[in-house]
Amino acid sequence: MRAVVRKWLARTVAGIVLVGLLIVGGTAFRVWHVARADERPRVDAIVVLGAAQYNGRPSEIFQARLAHARELYAQGVAGTIVTTGGMRAGDAYTEAQAGANWLRGQGVPAEALVPVGEGNDTLRSVRAAAEVIKSRGWSDVVIVSDPWHSLRAGIMTEDAGLTVWTSPTHSGPIVQTRSTQVRYILRETAALLYYRVSKNPADHVDLGL
Repeated sequence: MRAVVRKWLARTVAGIVLVGLLIVGGTAFRVWHVARADERPRVDAIVVLGAAQYNGRPSEIFQARLAHARELYAQGVAGTIVTTGGMRAGDAYTEAQAGANWLRGQGVPAEALVPVGEGNDTLRSVRAAAEVIKSRGWSDVVIVSDPWHSLRAGIMTEDAGLTVWTSPTHSGPIVQTRSTQVRYILRETAALLYYRVSKNPADHVDLGL
């Protein structure tokens, strides 16, 4: 009898491990697959996810996202760019303000820019942006972020009530080396699984990666 129980337990544990591996592997594949997508339908707004800024100057990562959004705007994907991201203690600008100012400096008209300076993580930023977008009667957006971040950002934005396409930037320090790409895919896989389970952002959670 004990041998039968041990065999059953071993099979159960093996089954649980296999299911876990399939979930993790499937999520990692989706992160990689969406990172390669470049969807550019005509939509109501282009939403740029914020990143670090230094006294109003967007970081290199943020500039790559903003430059891509400007390209989409120039191609007629949308007539409005929504920049997102709040500020941290000691900052003089929100990420949204820094992004909008940079885009104005690149020739995007002020009336085409909607900075939404709320939220210090992806979830709160997209929720704040979604509220502003829906208040204007809009519903369709293209999300601009880094490739590996696109799936999680898109899912969060859909959960906030918008119809979403993704057009990630393929320039900047995050996509320059294969080791960096692998590290971000692993992190985004863990962050998305964490969000699926908890419905909380993982931006400030130590995922061990």
